[in-house]
Amino acid sequence: MARGLPEVALLSIRPEYAEAILNGSKRVEFRRTRFTRDVSFVVIYATQPVGKVVGWFEVETIKADSPARLWSEFCDCGGISKSQFLAYYDGSDTGYAIRVRHAHRLPRARQLKSAAGLDRAPQSFAYLEASKAMELIRCR
Repeated sequence: MARGLPEVALLSIRPEYAEAILNGSKRVEFRRTRFTRDVSFVVIYATQPVGKVVGWFEVETIKADSPARLWSEFCDCGGISKSQFLAYYDGSDTGYAIRVRHAHRLPRARQLKSAAGLDRAPQSFAYLEASKAMELIRCR
């Protein structure tokens, strides 16, 4: 990405977790894999049955640690039950907690292809050019 422009990731998130992020009850998004870039913003793609971009958030920090320590630190704001958390991280030695700052709901959910020219959503995440991210979250 060009110097000075923020790094943006498009995250595929289950609709119930996307909604929890947008309503402020989930302030951490847990992931099994890390970003290789210094991501500043995340565009939220709610997976099926929604299948649309529903909002975005600023990344406060990303913490890497063992799943046990992540649960201990973030269980009260992770928006997930302990059994779901443990099932998600089963077999993983390391997890990542993306702390959400300033989540924003789009006034109208957007199709990926209409704005970003993507044929399909990523299974986990994809990096977006800042201009494509802006097009996705632009209010119309």
